[in-house]
Amino acid sequence: GITNVRILVKFHHISGGKNVKNTNLNSTRVFSIYISTMKTTKKIIADTEYVRWIAELAQRYRSSQLKAAIKVNDEMLRFYWSVGEDIEKRQYENRYGSHFYDNVSKDLRKALDLTRGMSESTIRYTHYFYCLYSQLIGNRQQDAEDFKSPILQQDAEVFQVIFNIPWTHHMCIIDKVKGDAKKGLFFARKSLENNWGRAVLLNFLSSDLYERQGAAQTNFALTIPA
Repeated sequence: GITNVRILVKFHHISGGKNVKNTNLNSTRVFSIYISTMKTTKKIIADTEYVRWIAELAQRYRSSQLKAAIKVNDEMLRFYWSVGEDIEKRQYENRYGSHFYDNVSKDLRKALDLTRGMSESTIRYTHYFYCLYSQLIGNRQQDAEDFKSPILQQDAEVFQVIFNIPWTHHMCIIDKVKGDAKKGLFFARKSLENNWGRAVLLNFLSSDLYERQGAAQTNFALTIPA
């Protein structure tokens, strides 16, 4: 009757969509399984320890996603830095002319079998990226003892900032600061400290924030003790 149909529909739902018509279960058996499942579900939901555990798992999952995204971003920015460094130090742009970036993009896509990514614009910005922030990085030979020096600690701090914000943020900064490395670092640091989105960053880049407070802070941060 109608009651049996309702029970079968309920069982169809809790059984993950199995076709109840093809089973040998009678309506009494179906009802028994349904009641048992509902009791188990209610028991789990009422268990505060279980509920807290699910919440903790969700938080850990989100945290792992964030860490993975940050790690991927860090590695990609390091790669972009290395590409820009190669272009600058080997003077490829001067050597191969105006179509250099387009050729690199096409050749890289072919080598990596990519249909998207590594565009001409991206390759060009890797060069801008390196040229902007390399002004703040010391150019010297390093050995194990050198890493204790204040100068190299400063380099590490610069890298810690610039490798931890999104690439699209860097593109905005590069466009706005016109080669001013200290200004670029100021906005990169502000983006990191305040978790600015792209729209917020663009808004502040168009303001006089750096002129009001940035220059003094950046100069202080980059002063090396004698």
